[in-house]
Amino acid sequence: RGPVAGYVATRSVTATKTNTPLIETPQAITVIGREQIEAQGAQTLTQATQYTAGIYSGVYGADERVDFFTLRGFVASDYGIYKDGLQLLNYGFGTLKTETFGLERIEVLRGPAAVLFGAGNPGGLVNQVTKRPTLAPFGYVEIAGGSFGQVYGAFDVGGPADDSGHLFYRLTGIGRQGGTQVEGADSDRAYIAPAFTWRPDAGTTFTVLTSYQRDSTAVTANFLPYAGTVRPNASGLRIDRSLNVGDPRINSFQREQVFAGYEFEHAIDDVWTVRQNFRYSFSDATQNSYIGQLGYADLPQTQLARYQFQYSDKVSLFQVDNQAEARFSDGFVAHDVLFGIDYKNYSLYDNQASLFPAPNLSIINPLYGQIVGRPLPYQVDVNSFRQLGFYAQDQIKLTDRLSLIGGVRYDIANSDVLKKLAPDTSTSRTDTALTGRIALLYNFDPGIAPYVAYSTSFQPQIGVDAITGGSLSPDRGEQIEVGLKIEPVGERFSLNIAAFDLVRDNPPFPVIVGFGSTQLGTVRSRGIEGQFVASLTEGLNVVAAVTHYDLEYTRVRDAALGDLVGKTPTNVPETFASVFADYTIPLGDWRGFGFGGGVRYVGRSYADQLNNLKVPDYVLFDATVHYNWERWRMAITAANLGDRRFVTSCQSTNSCFYGEARRVLASVSYRW
Repeated sequence: RGPVAGYVATRSVTATKTNTPLIETPQAITVIGREQIEAQGAQTLTQATQYTAGIYSGVYGADERVDFFTLRGFVASDYGIYKDGLQLLNYGFGTLKTETFGLERIEVLRGPAAVLFGAGNPGGLVNQVTKRPTLAPFGYVEIAGGSFGQVYGAFDVGGPADDSGHLFYRLTGIGRQGGTQVEGADSDRAYIAPAFTWRPDAGTTFTVLTSYQRDSTAVTANFLPYAGTVRPNASGLRIDRSLNVGDPRINSFQREQVFAGYEFEHAIDDVWTVRQNFRYSFSDATQNSYIGQLGYADLPQTQLARYQFQYSDKVSLFQVDNQAEARFSDGFVAHDVLFGIDYKNYSLYDNQASLFPAPNLSIINPLYGQIVGRPLPYQVDVNSFRQLGFYAQDQIKLTDRLSLIGGVRYDIANSDVLKKLAPDTSTSRTDTALTGRIALLYNFDPGIAPYVAYSTSFQPQIGVDAITGGSLSPDRGEQIEVGLKIEPVGERFSLNIAAFDLVRDNPPFPVIVGFGSTQLGTVRSRGIEGQFVASLTEGLNVVAAVTHYDLEYTRVRDAALGDLVGKTPTNVPETFASVFADYTIPLGDWRGFGFGGGVRYVGRSYADQLNNLKVPDYVLFDATVHYNWERWRMAITAANLGDRRFVTSCQSTNSCFYGEARRVLASVSYRW
């Protein structure tokens, strides 16, 4: 759970909930440490995962409100974002977002993880591990400024809080303000995270983790037409990516959120250890904006048709995960057995209103300040979701080199939707599921480990089908994965290669017209991933990733939705690759000076369900220069160095998203 020393991690708790070496973990996983996050100048989860295999984190482009990504072709930002091993459930517009400066590491687990975590899609999950109190005292301050007038100040201090060596603390904070690539759309944040650890004896640890965050920004994703972004429109024009489709008076997003929880661990003896992890999460978010999702209002395609959209969402989430772990040998083989019971209780108060139509907006000479009326409520819902899960896992060392891992889980999930617009209506649903995993791994000398694994997933849905009006059915997935891990003993590099065949039945997809989701049928994802992380020599670090898969519908629930069998879902590129390298001169007159750069390639995707319209591929370049002198560090990072204008994806012909413009950040920091 602690920080990664450099770029190359050797252990992770996410895949097994036990302290297992990565070379002995039969599942694809990538660990991104603090040093890599800082070297790349990443300020969001989206930016921090851009050099990771299997994850496409640019789905909605330059969106300041949420982190939205896919894993192995499937949306994973609803059920797939975790913080300290507990889920950050994001449903509809009720979202929770973590400040990246407050993280020690990010662990990207690919493939089904339901056997330990319960409800989740089969693509995988991203676990964000927050900064913890440290045994040694330290301090860190940083100031920075960059593109679009962005400035911030940050601090991070910690160490012993008493003379007895039992109490430790950490206090992390950041304040950020400035503009974005969208004209007139600011992005401000305040974040503070106190943490305390109590260690009454060598076998007991109790850590309290809390944070408060306030965001004030706007809708910067800009749902725009295919004609005018991907290709010129009827007038031969392209919409400027800095165009504010909203209005200075009607384009706002506000969110306050609180996290408060603890982690308890006690070693009873040499065999048994018990743990309890608890967190309460709360978010209160409002948005009021014009959206250009209706296409053009005129034949020359110079007037965007807009509607006004408002929402006010409150999220409340209680979670607790109880674990008991036993490490022992039965005289023949060694066991690491884990038993667990977890529970979550999620509530979303969802109030949405709209006004159709709102004033049109010229893409040539936009006229702002057009206020025409008040949006009318069309949805006032109280959504609740409860899940109780029982799980067991055994990691068996059959020999010194051959490992078998097996796990099973049983879930009871209840969901309720109360629609409060007259007349009141309610729907309730209870689902149960048995999920599991079995995997075999052989660790050859000197650190070459092939493996094979089978796992299943279960994801109950909250809400109703926007087309049928009935309760959304749970979706289920199953996967076969074969892989190879190379991590030679004594060397500072790792190479992970995985091939997978993944089937997901009943995944939800956003409806093309209006709001909400529907379930189309069955989607299959087959592919291969590779991740290389290395500290090749003193001061030289390299990260490389490649992903390719074939994603297609294999069954369609309703023929009226179109002939989608064999088609690829929208939004998702099937090929992407990246490489990043950073070098710091270790000796001589130039000692402490460093530089680096990266290249990111994203393949084409589709803008419509029938795959008639393509979103082209693109290549982006990143760069960094930095200088370390004693306790000081000065750095300049640049993402999209060439300032390429590109479209990350299209959800439909009227919902396309520009990617991030060139983002330069200059920072000065001091450590003690």
